[in-house]
Amino acid sequence: MCGITGILNFKNKTINHLGIKTMCDIMKHRGPDDAGYIFISKKQKKYIELTDNSFLYKNPNLETIENESMKNKIKNNDWLLSMGHRRLSVIDLSPNAHQPMSNSDKTIWIVYNGEIYNFMDLKKELKGYGHRFNSNSDTEVIIKSYEQWGIECLKKFNGMFAFALWDGKKGKFFLARDRYGIIPVYYHYNEDIFIFGSEIKSIIESKIVKTKIDHLALNEYFTFQNIFSDRTLFENIKILPAGCYTEIDNAKFRIVRYWDYDFSTVNFNLTEKQTAEKLCLIFTNAVKHHLVSDVPVGSFLSGGMDTGSIVSVAKEHFSRLWTFTVGFDLSSASGLELGFDERKYSEILANLLKTEHYEAVLHAGDMEAVLPELIWHIEDLRVGQCYPDDYASRLAGKFVKVVLSGTGGDELFGGYPWRYYRAINPSSKNDYLQKYYNYWQRLVSDTDKKNFFNKTTYSKVKEHSTFDVFCSVFPKDSQPKTAEDFINQSLYFEIKTFLHGLFVITNKISMAHSLETRVPFLDNELVEFAMKIPPRLKLKNLHKIIKIDENEPGKLKKYYQKTNDGKIILRKAMQKLIPKNILEREKQGFSAPDASWFRGESIEYIQSMLLNKKARIYEYLNFDFVNKKIEEHTAGKINHRLFIWSCLSFEWWLRKFLYEERQTLS
Repeated sequence: MCGITGILNFKNKTINHLGIKTMCDIMKHRGPDDAGYIFISKKQKKYIELTDNSFLYKNPNLETIENESMKNKIKNNDWLLSMGHRRLSVIDLSPNAHQPMSNSDKTIWIVYNGEIYNFMDLKKELKGYGHRFNSNSDTEVIIKSYEQWGIECLKKFNGMFAFALWDGKKGKFFLARDRYGIIPVYYHYNEDIFIFGSEIKSIIESKIVKTKIDHLALNEYFTFQNIFSDRTLFENIKILPAGCYTEIDNAKFRIVRYWDYDFSTVNFNLTEKQTAEKLCLIFTNAVKHHLVSDVPVGSFLSGGMDTGSIVSVAKEHFSRLWTFTVGFDLSSASGLELGFDERKYSEILANLLKTEHYEAVLHAGDMEAVLPELIWHIEDLRVGQCYPDDYASRLAGKFVKVVLSGTGGDELFGGYPWRYYRAINPSSKNDYLQKYYNYWQRLVSDTDKKNFFNKTTYSKVKEHSTFDVFCSVFPKDSQPKTAEDFINQSLYFEIKTFLHGLFVITNKISMAHSLETRVPFLDNELVEFAMKIPPRLKLKNLHKIIKIDENEPGKLKKYYQKTNDGKIILRKAMQKLIPKNILEREKQGFSAPDASWFRGESIEYIQSMLLNKKARIYEYLNFDFVNKKIEEHTAGKINHRLFIWSCLSFEWWLRKFLYEERQTLS
């Protein structure tokens, strides 16, 4: 992966295009191996291609952006477009893969972040059409694919990506994101200018967009612990939706969806045995696709089925595969959290699969140590406690540049059955939407918002319907009727929202450590097949309702001990890859014993951060409401760990991006 950023200037405004260097530098963690810049004039007859002083030895034919004569040229010309790139070298480590990259006549330019796993197949096909190549990179394959098929080439790519492409002949600019949204990319648009970046801080660094909070996004975040729309907490900065691209032509802007999930099970006629056999074959091929790399590859290994299956396939292609896991010191944990440490299961698998295995152990207090820097890197707050993931990426990043992850298996194969059954047998689609919405109010319910937000904030969000935001996620033309239809609706919703949030956070965290995380479950063929498998093969009982408090991760074990439900067909498919005792393990989730730590070792930190009326969050929230939630948690009445985590995250977000502490990490 890499970092990309750029400015497209529509009108004759004074824009400091030299700022593209600092816009790249603030993302240097995403690309420590190379840097490059391109400046294209408004008449498109002039361009300047530059590199950094630090990387001139890799690009001796280029001038550097620090060169005074180059600085003057950039300052004294009217540029239409400037783009910058920071590179994490994974495929084709040679200077031939340097970016920004162009076609042979310099009319098409691209900055690209990601991996196209089928690039060698596409390259062979393109050679058949007469295309010639100067590198072994997937970047050049994207350019040639665009030359051959236009922007429709997006439908041919099997991978994760975000790229910006300038077509000088047509005068068109494209910003594209992969089908599933594994790679995030952000933008700011108005009638004068378009700015984009792999990270929001790059856009902010342009000094063109003022840093303000988006109150409607804040309302979404504290409703869902996620943001379901294309908003971010930064006003006027949006995330490009997954499976979409922007097209800009003469300052006219539009977003086009080129792909979407389709959980339809029409005419699925395979038996359970046939489905499992085909699924195992497709999964094995998917993992193989994700191993393409010119640098070392490792894998997370949690001790569960998803990562265990991935490692089982991947290890066949390496003499020794690195694997990584994070465990927890449970000496101060209590109750259900005493079973949170999965290290013994990952060690069993590592020994069985003969991997080179490394572990890290987290203790109470590790959250406090990492939280300020973690929020700086995350910047786009979403989903739950993720600091253990940061330590896992830090560990893996010491050994490899690429790591495989099991993310996506739950969302594709029905790994959260207690959620889907919440809205079983509704009287109508509207009834289903209301019941499911009630469940997904994970932090603050609509009825509590008047007391949660302070008066000023509430006045700005009270007319904003998060229920409407929730409903907008679902396909407009869907008419679910059966139990399977409604479960497919839930799978669609969760993969578009919950999984998307996980992808955004995973990308930020791994790239903070210059680590590329790949997700084999999101291979094109595997996704297409998984969507067609009917819920009756993924779940045991489509009509049984067993409710649990998802805020208590330890209860997941008891749920699975009672039901043994979820991902049924995936378990059958993986029988040839991993042992039965791993396949039949109850689901646990990757979570620290925060409920106990928030009542014990971390309580002083929480009190100092959140029970201080001078905390920044109380410029937006109500102190008494937050105080009551913390009291309920510390008294052991209700587990509010997700709420407390979100308040801590928001406090650090405000400090890092809106107030005086922003520069401490920049």
